[in-house]
Amino acid sequence: MDQRRSPSARIRMAGELRWSFWLLVLLLTACQPTPYRLDTRHVSANQNERIAFLILHYTDENDAHSLRLLTEPQHKVSAHYLIPRDTDQSPLPVYQLVPDSQRAWHAGRSRWHQYAGLNASSLGIEIVNLGYDEKEADLPAHLRHWQPFTRAQIAAIGALSQSLVQRYQIPPTQVLAHSDIAPERKQDPGPLFPWRELALDYGVGAWPDEARAAALRQSLPVWDARQWQQQLARYGYGIAPSGDWDEQSHAVLRAFQLHFRPALVTGEPDAECQAILMALLERYFPNS
Repeated sequence: MDQRRSPSARIRMAGELRWSFWLLVLLLTACQPTPYRLDTRHVSANQNERIAFLILHYTDENDAHSLRLLTEPQHKVSAHYLIPRDTDQSPLPVYQLVPDSQRAWHAGRSRWHQYAGLNASSLGIEIVNLGYDEKEADLPAHLRHWQPFTRAQIAAIGALSQSLVQRYQIPPTQVLAHSDIAPERKQDPGPLFPWRELALDYGVGAWPDEARAAALRQSLPVWDARQWQQQLARYGYGIAPSGDWDEQSHAVLRAFQLHFRPALVTGEPDAECQAILMALLERYFPNS
């Protein structure tokens, strides 16, 4: 009988030897003790939710361009949610572009209270809206022709925001406009955004007691520039108390007006804005 093995037999034997070798390696590895054991029984009370803010934007683009800008890698910008405009679908689709657990790139240089760089601690909602015609850029905000939000968009914004605020326990004063957190750079979502409706109908965001604001207006103290700056900072705006009505102060007051008094956006202090700010501070920061 010939003792020499055929080539196919030798290949088969080599394969079996390799299989045996790797099986031995796996068995030896399985026998090695792990370097640690994870124990999750001790939970610290000193923690909170990563998500502390909800930031509202408009895209300044149509549906198709908005989706490309917020998803393609070369644009370096994103948001957690996009609410479209030009669709006949009912109910209106809302696109989730970034998971809530991940950081989206929507806030940029930003500040509110002690927080800076709010991308790390916020959710961003972009709403398809064209803003205003660039030919009107030199006009005060309340004199420009802004594109209104549709009723379908407003309903979607309200329901989505309400869900997110409840899920992450976001305080009313931390539901903000892009212009609130970056007043020297941004004006979105603009004076037609329905902040009052969002607060009163959906319980989302801050809004003053209107009767209290009207009463306060009847007997106002006279604030100088430093007092305005201190009270705007107390509410949350990133403003330094310089004592002068500098460009930062005008930009911050314009942002405040865009949010709470959009009928007249001048960046100049007046009694109505002061009463609104005092009513907001009484409601949300009574002991600060």
